[in-house]
Order: sequence, then C-alpha cells, then structure tokens
Amino acid sequence: MSAALPEEMELIEKHEEILGRRAELLEQMESRREQLKIQRKQQQEKFKAARHRNSTLLQDLQEIEDRLRGNERPQPYLLALETRYWASVEESIPVWEHFLLGKGPHPSDGPAEPPRRAKHKPGTAKDQGRPPRPKSRTAR
Repeated sequence: MSAALPEEMELIEKHEEILGRRAELLEQMESRREQLKIQRKQQQEKFKAARHRNSTLLQDLQEIEDRLRGNERPQPYLLALETRYWASVEESIPVWEHFLLGKGPHPSDGPAEPPRRAKHKPGTAKDQGRPPRPKSRTAR
C-alpha cells in the first residue's frame, strides 16, 4: 500500500493542477465574452449613429434638391437646347435600333463613309512624340 500512496498523491496533484488550469481558462473565457459583449454594444451604437447621420444627410440633400427645383426655372436657351437634343436622339433611334438589338452592324460602319485614319509617314514618328515602331521579327 505504501507504493500506491505516492502514486495517488501524484495523481491528486495533477488533478488539482488540471482543475486550476481549467478555472483559469474559464475565467479567461468569461472575460473575453464580456469584452465581446462590450464591443458589440459599441458597434451597435456606432451603427445607430451612422444610420441617423446618413438619414439626416439624405433629408438635407432632399431639401436642397427641392429648393433648387422650386426656385429656379431653366433658361429658355437651355430648354430649347434640351428639346433639340431629345429630338435628335429620337431621330437617331431607328438608325441605332438594329445595332442595339444585335441585329445589324454599327451605324458608323455603313457603306457611306468608313472611319478615317490619319496617314502615317515613317519618318514622322519622332515628331509626334511616339516611340518608333518595333521591327518585325522573322521566324527562326
């Protein structure tokens, strides 16, 4: 029995050590949980403040828009310009309709006039501020 006593004492000490570590971990977990609760409350307060600030800003913007719309009428030349713009848009709809529906070519690619490109002279690349073209490589 005397041999079992030291082993029991050792096991009891290990058990107490494990219980002590467990208690420490439980305390750490509890403190961490409290910290997380505090952080969540702070975040919720920040979110509420941000929502309130955003709604206030939106209301202010709406008021400004209403004031700008109510106080000022567009100048006659702007109204005429806008009317001519929308008239030109409506006139060009049939030309663009087939292209936008994916049924035809781009309107500027028509047979009337191809897009123009400036003619390039070999000696003028340096004059235009562009780097020289690379030389073509032959296949080996």
